[in-house]
Amino acid sequence: MARFDLRSWGSETDAVLSDAEQQANREHMAALEDELRAKRDVVHAGWGEKAVGRVHAKGKWTTWERIEFLKDDGTEVFEFGTLVNWGREFAGSRRQAPGAGVVTAMVTIEGRWCVVVANDNTVASGAWWPKTPEKIQRAQEVAKKMRLPIVYLVDCSGLFLPEQSATFAGLTGAGHIFKKNAELADAGVPQIAGVFGDCIAGGGYMPIISDRVYMTEGAYMVIAGAALIRGAKSLKLTSLDIGGPEVHVHQSGCADVRVPDDETALIRIRGDVARLPSSANDFYRHGAEPMDPRYPARDLGCLFPRDHRQVYDIEEVIGRLVDQSLFHEMMPHIGREMVCGLARISGLWVGIVANRQGLVDEPGRGKKAGGALYREGITKVATFTRTCNEDGIPILWLQDISGFDIGVEAERQGLLGYGSNLIYGNSTHTTPMFTVLLRKGSGAGFYAMSGMPYDPVLQLSTPITRQAVMEGRTLAIAAYNSKLDDDFEIATDDPDERREIEEGMAKVAARIDADMDPVKAAARMDTDEVVCMDELRPWLSCLVESAWQSMGYRRTKNPRIWGMHELEVLCTQR
Repeated sequence: MARFDLRSWGSETDAVLSDAEQQANREHMAALEDELRAKRDVVHAGWGEKAVGRVHAKGKWTTWERIEFLKDDGTEVFEFGTLVNWGREFAGSRRQAPGAGVVTAMVTIEGRWCVVVANDNTVASGAWWPKTPEKIQRAQEVAKKMRLPIVYLVDCSGLFLPEQSATFAGLTGAGHIFKKNAELADAGVPQIAGVFGDCIAGGGYMPIISDRVYMTEGAYMVIAGAALIRGAKSLKLTSLDIGGPEVHVHQSGCADVRVPDDETALIRIRGDVARLPSSANDFYRHGAEPMDPRYPARDLGCLFPRDHRQVYDIEEVIGRLVDQSLFHEMMPHIGREMVCGLARISGLWVGIVANRQGLVDEPGRGKKAGGALYREGITKVATFTRTCNEDGIPILWLQDISGFDIGVEAERQGLLGYGSNLIYGNSTHTTPMFTVLLRKGSGAGFYAMSGMPYDPVLQLSTPITRQAVMEGRTLAIAAYNSKLDDDFEIATDDPDERREIEEGMAKVAARIDADMDPVKAAARMDTDEVVCMDELRPWLSCLVESAWQSMGYRRTKNPRIWGMHELEVLCTQR
């Protein structure tokens, strides 16, 4: 009963695309990925070598040196929020704030997946810029949802004051970080903090609720530094005198352990993580072993056409993401524009929901366009995801959707009601859900398939992702609808008016297409991270392992008693 008929999905790339098609697609994707990697390099450089030199002159390590030492040898750093604030200028600063001045990432420490939040001490001494609080809170929410230990590497000079109005107040203002600290503590999520430098105001508050706080000899935590304390200058007081380890470890009790330097603090933090419960991944694999896909993930980049209007086969994509390229499709006879099924990633079960592209032949209904939501597909997805939630199976959404079906028949069928049913499920599921925007995330379909507003644990985009209510050309038609005939052609014989309308529509379309750029979306925090195609499989392994790591906080049924088996029997055609 606990066995599903896993079948091979996908095929050799040569059987799908000609050499010329592969080469053209690969070159197009490689150019986009090179641009993405160049932007990441700019972010990781912070404020440059001079800033690095100033950090080292203080006897400290840079943020990235700390992270590299903290993580397990030979393992990857899965950074998210890398491009937050990309290209944004700030009053009061001649420089931008790469990554909003903070690094958020998932790493393995002593064999356990952890979330790391680390102020970038090469960017304005780790100050909080606009979007920095939201980025930190996003990382805290990831840790809370999956009960992952969270490590704070605190080296923060407080708010970047010229932009205080954008970071101080509001629902997600800087103070909300401390509320998240409290929520994590209330949920029993381990929090460990290393304090490495200037931690002023909010930077001083952030580590306090942690279960363990380490302070180096050069670190201090203060509500207000010496510069703001009356008489400090005449008394020759420094911020270290006011809130250094001598005060907070030996007098106030606001920190736990005094250590000589960065290296010692990080060794002690690794030791604390090692004392936490180990990963439950091997238990939940039920004897399975992690295995690579049969069809290599490195070929993903050549599967996607250069023109976003052209189609591809989602089976080929899934076959390059799941273990051994094996997949069990549920309810394949209905709602064929949607794929629902089970597979293993890193040896662990995951439910997958994906959009088929192109014309789909639906028994009893004929042909319909893929990449959209129809009544049957919505019903299938809602039923499948509810069952995943009941069984405790994490859900992976692979989005490439243009929206809901529209028209007279769609309204008669009550698509609004069916769609709200799906949205209700996505809003109330407790099993971890992850969303990948393979290409299009459009209209209300973006919401219905667990887009960012529905709070997946993380949402990843690719270099070809396009997020919008509608495409630029379609929006231009809507904006100029009164000037067009029933065939959407310009309805005028006046050449000057025609030229004005054509130019106006072209400008609208160009602006919308530019706004759909995934880097811009990441800069606004409309997506968590833009990843290269060959990074998707490692990222999914990270997320699925993280989802199964902790135990005892959500439903995780024995696979023999999954409701998925009953669903299979009820929906199998006889």
